[in-house]
Amino acid sequence: MHKNDTNPVSAWDIPLALVLLTRLPLPRLPDHVFARQARAVWAFPVVGVVVGGLACAVGWVLLALSVSPFVSAVLVVGALIIATGAMHEDGLADTFDGLWGGFTAERRLEIMKDSHIGTYGVLALISTQLIRISAIATLLSAGAFWAILATCVLSRAMMPLLMAALPNARQSGLSHSVGTPNAMTVTLSLGLAIVIGLLLAGTQFLLPAICAAVIVFGLCLLAKKKIGGQTGDILGASQQLAEITFLVAISAQL
Repeated sequence: MHKNDTNPVSAWDIPLALVLLTRLPLPRLPDHVFARQARAVWAFPVVGVVVGGLACAVGWVLLALSVSPFVSAVLVVGALIIATGAMHEDGLADTFDGLWGGFTAERRLEIMKDSHIGTYGVLALISTQLIRISAIATLLSAGAFWAILATCVLSRAMMPLLMAALPNARQSGLSHSVGTPNAMTVTLSLGLAIVIGLLLAGTQFLLPAICAAVIVFGLCLLAKKKIGGQTGDILGASQQLAEITFLVAISAQL
């Protein structure tokens, strides 16, 4: 085992977090780095800065070219989807299909693992992405790029929290392979997200952040009840629900 594997924080954690949560072109990481997956989740908010920054850059260029805020918002969401490989959106759809499509925990997990998308998943994607685009259009109209960036940061800090709060519902999959982060790692992730959010949005960050946390807590309880824990799909759904809740709340403030 590499000597850095037991360190609470490593310079490898940020590129590793980018590999885990994005499809951005990155150099191949050394094999020993992947032993740090559970400890690297503190850097998930940093991934939010990167993908959020790219999305904001797209939005800024489009508005500068006089593209309408709504069309710009569609393309901003498209940029986020491309940067992350739609993994969070896929998790959202699978979560809705699984949690409401089966009558036992085993059947729900089976549905969530199926690559096909069902009615619940389709409706969830349509509804949430319409809300997401509309809220981002409102923020773009107000020139509130900082709010979009804060959203991307906070929503990714919710995933380590769920990873620590719930056991793995299955003995395979991405979430299981990453492992369970310790309390220090989760605290660092949340603390980093809060500091970045406050720097970006000031006190306007607080109420939307609380609303997002409440929604994720509800998902946590639901996942515990229906499948006995969390999966990669549940984590992806938590990011999407936190992002959309934050966007709606902060756009309402503006």
